[in-house]
Amino acid sequence: MKKKLMALLLASSMVFSLVGCGEKEYTLGMGIVVEDGSSEGTAQVDATVATVVTDASGKIVSCKLDVAQTKMTIEGGQVQAANEVDTRSKQQKGADYNMKTYGGAIAEWNEQADFFAKSVVGMTVDEVANLATSFNVSGHEVAADEAILAGCTIGVNVFKEAIVKAMKDEYAKSFKASSFNHGLGVSTEVDSSTASASDEAEGAANMYSNFSAVVTDADGKIIVDLIDEIQPKISFDTTGNVTAFNFEGSKKELKKHYGMVAYASAIAEWYQQAGTFEDYIVGKTSAEVTGIATEPKDDHHNIATSADPDLLAGCTISITPLQEIIAIGIADAEPVSK
Repeated sequence: MKKKLMALLLASSMVFSLVGCGEKEYTLGMGIVVEDGSSEGTAQVDATVATVVTDASGKIVSCKLDVAQTKMTIEGGQVQAANEVDTRSKQQKGADYNMKTYGGAIAEWNEQADFFAKSVVGMTVDEVANLATSFNVSGHEVAADEAILAGCTIGVNVFKEAIVKAMKDEYAKSFKASSFNHGLGVSTEVDSSTASASDEAEGAANMYSNFSAVVTDADGKIIVDLIDEIQPKISFDTTGNVTAFNFEGSKKELKKHYGMVAYASAIAEWYQQAGTFEDYIVGKTSAEVTGIATEPKDDHHNIATSADPDLLAGCTISITPLQEIIAIGIADAEPVSK
């Protein structure tokens, strides 16, 4: 009888162990590197973003890359109309980026970026940081590894920097799953503060981008998510020359220096309110996120805040752009093979 009982307990333990072993622990992080790509007659922002999922040993199991490269032409101090600006990211442009047509490239930008992203799977943060590079005839810092170079001949130094930032992300979130999907969202808009230059004041070309990293389950429900935004400000004179590129960090990187509490009497800083929204939408699908009811903040602000008092208690910022960028990230989510 004792032997049978022991055998039963052992069998039960094995079943429990097998169920528990189905889930593994992972971490989701996101990193953004912003550069000034402006030249005479052109205001340009190049924001490279990486989102990375690592396993318990710190090795990459999934990596996604994109660049929000947005340009506005400036002629005689007159800035390009906002509705004429192509705000699509490089991934979103796909073949329209035209590297093969006009650059004689081996593949389009999105294909090469995806190849590099797959090449770093299995690497630790130190291995990515120390990945050898060399300069090609065009002066671009490309991968020295011939296997990587065979599918990615574009510069990878900024990719490396963004991936390392993602792997060291202080806002990274851990999760457990037996299977999951991983997505990256990017959106850009020309801010209403954009204006042409005059004799009285310099012009402004302000192109702001939102980013999301999302992990969903097989049903498309969010397991974990991250959101961030950048607001680089470009000034130019009446001749079209860019005079300043001002960027001190993303909203999350700025923390209290973004100044919502100090200068707008907000209930919390942007990064804290965004974190509240991130937690609130866990377990929701894209339709449920975009379906969160909103209402005008007041008669003086063009802001749509949450109509749910539970969310509003910790997040009084406009949630419309947050809803939109999460939906983009979920739409991009792909199954991760482990």
